[in-house]
Amino acid sequence: MDKAYLPALEPDIARLWDESRAFTPVVPPNPQAAKLEKPPFTIILPPPNANEPLHAGHALFTVEDIMIRFHRMLGDPTLWLPGTDHAGIETQFVFEKKLAREGKSRFDYDRETLFKLISEYVDTNRDIAKSQMKRLGFSLDWSRERFTLDPAHNARVFAVFHRLINDGLVYRDEKIVNYCTHCGTAFSNLEIEHKTVASHLWHINYGPLSVATTRPETMLGDTAVAVNPADSRYQSLKGKFITLPLVGRQLPIILDDMVDPKFGTGAVKVTPSHSPEDYDLAKKHGLEFIRIFDFDGRANKNVPQKYQGFFPNQVREMVLKDLEDQGLLGKTQDYSHEVGHCYKCGRPIEPLTAPQWYVKIKPLAQKAVQAVQKDEVKFFPKRFKKEFLTWMTDIRDWPISRQIVWGHRIPIWYNLDENPQIRLTFITASGDTVSGDWQTLKLPPYSYQEIFSGLQSLIAPVSSKYYLSESDALKAGPHVLQETDTFDTWFSSGQWPYSTLGWEPDGKHSPDFDYFYPTSVMDTMWDILFFWVARMVMMGIYATDEVPFKMVHLHSRVVDAKGQKMSKSKGNVINPIEFTQRYGADALRMALVIGVAPGSDIPLSEDKVRAQRNFVNKIWNASRFILMIAEKHNSYSTEVNQSSLTAEDRQILTNLNTLVKSTTQKLNTYRFGQAADDLYHFFWHEFCDVYIEGAKNRDASVVPVLLTVLLTCLKLLHPFTPFVTEALYQELKSKFILSESLLATSAWPNVQKV
Repeated sequence: MDKAYLPALEPDIARLWDESRAFTPVVPPNPQAAKLEKPPFTIILPPPNANEPLHAGHALFTVEDIMIRFHRMLGDPTLWLPGTDHAGIETQFVFEKKLAREGKSRFDYDRETLFKLISEYVDTNRDIAKSQMKRLGFSLDWSRERFTLDPAHNARVFAVFHRLINDGLVYRDEKIVNYCTHCGTAFSNLEIEHKTVASHLWHINYGPLSVATTRPETMLGDTAVAVNPADSRYQSLKGKFITLPLVGRQLPIILDDMVDPKFGTGAVKVTPSHSPEDYDLAKKHGLEFIRIFDFDGRANKNVPQKYQGFFPNQVREMVLKDLEDQGLLGKTQDYSHEVGHCYKCGRPIEPLTAPQWYVKIKPLAQKAVQAVQKDEVKFFPKRFKKEFLTWMTDIRDWPISRQIVWGHRIPIWYNLDENPQIRLTFITASGDTVSGDWQTLKLPPYSYQEIFSGLQSLIAPVSSKYYLSESDALKAGPHVLQETDTFDTWFSSGQWPYSTLGWEPDGKHSPDFDYFYPTSVMDTMWDILFFWVARMVMMGIYATDEVPFKMVHLHSRVVDAKGQKMSKSKGNVINPIEFTQRYGADALRMALVIGVAPGSDIPLSEDKVRAQRNFVNKIWNASRFILMIAEKHNSYSTEVNQSSLTAEDRQILTNLNTLVKSTTQKLNTYRFGQAADDLYHFFWHEFCDVYIEGAKNRDASVVPVLLTVLLTCLKLLHPFTPFVTEALYQELKSKFILSESLLATSAWPNVQKV
């Protein structure tokens, strides 16, 4: 044996596991009956994004590996199923930055070509992520690897979508959405970051009254002015109309309790197509909707010609100047308020009305709430149960369409001749980009085939007739196009647990589904409790009539030694693979869990990893020393002779029994940090510093005790430090008669008689 543990040994150990198929469970002939007799333990890996290598947060899959290795050693049929996520907007955003560095843009390509380019890029990174997960020792069953854009998963997502439509739970509507004109797509409320912005409150003269607004540029789309009915200043204006400055349109003055008389002038402009609050107000009062900014962020033909084609900030400056020139601009106040920003590119969101696909969420949410209230799905830490239930009681319908290429293309088809108002954008055979509606574009010089081949996007009015299959759409005529919107990534990944196991919409499920579903634990970070966990619960119950998992284990984020979030700008990012190469995967794994309280942030630093490298070396060197003692006495027995035990022997064996019981109990109750801390303390201090030191000058009778404690500790430590413990087990196996070929599949230790 080498004098110190070498991380270079770890790939060889990983190959040993792979070649033995140690992590591939076999499904019994009668899965459902076998499941009742001995329930399997199953975790579906939260799929890392396929657009980049792993980061420090992904190294926390260690927590899942601890659970998986523990249950495998307990003798439970155990599956940890791996996969990667296409990651929709996030991947396309990363790829677009790559194109920009090459002097290109997504608009240079038709939809199909751009999809293929992103797919090739993702395939490369998927292989990188897979090799990195193996390098970190994750005992995943790679024979069952999945990808969120696999054809089988794609088909299941489509089937559930069509079922939702047939059940009346999907609809199209032109609602106000959070739209990022840079990323070119809408986002749900969950995906918006609200930031406090220093701005102004401008007072504008609307004839008989003055309004106060933070967005003077959107006044061009006003369709009313609102005041509070109890505001005595405006009682005489009830039922009156005023003229919209700069535009000349007549606006009704409406009365509504939502208006705060103390804000600004007590009168507010109503711009239904560019404000969520105004949208609700307009629906209530039956106001007109006038969208003035298009999806590219530019002012459209619904504003006076001089403003057309300009971006909101440019329109703002022009409007303020024109108001000032006409003597309509009143006082300006400094004002700070929250503004929604895109969580990907960081730019301000433009609220605007757009046709989108929605899921009626309350019927799905009600069943999810009932399941959680009945503890069919439990949470650890328990406090997240209350947060889950609170959020689910006030949930809004879910916009599931995204205006991007990379993702599951919504399985809806339009016959263009039935919907001549559908707006199309395509690249011509000569490379020009053309936009327009079908009734105009179907005339020469363009052809349907040219549009079909070069299609980038389409926008179908809400009233458009659609079909659930291309064949049905073709019955109405030959000019058919599929919807170009893709599903929200969470709509796809919300179906991950049952789809990965082979659920089928016709009920002819795979044996894996019959055996391993519902799964045992869903471990993920607390910040996607609502993004992902809630949607998995809702979709799982809807599709399968069962919850997708029985326990939700929520960990926190990995932070630096000072408790700060890791970011490239701070220079505190830790690359898990670099640390693994330098100190070994076991050191990194221990550093991520030892002493960490449930649900708390996980501090990580090079010093902490280095300290755990020292612990791994301690395990190695103690084992070397015990082997030397055994060789010295030519004694290789692991049978403890009760009659020859000293007081010290009985004490260490008693303490070992206590450790076995406490480690088992803590792993069963998700106290991984405490279990790791106990193992560290026992092995280093009680076993090495005290017992081994006292055993140096003893006779051969000490060898069975040394070996018993060592083998038991290797088993207890294995879920945390699988590489060094497996390497040592193989070394011991070459000298002793050990019945189990791998430590990874050996039996979890029991309490021994002392």
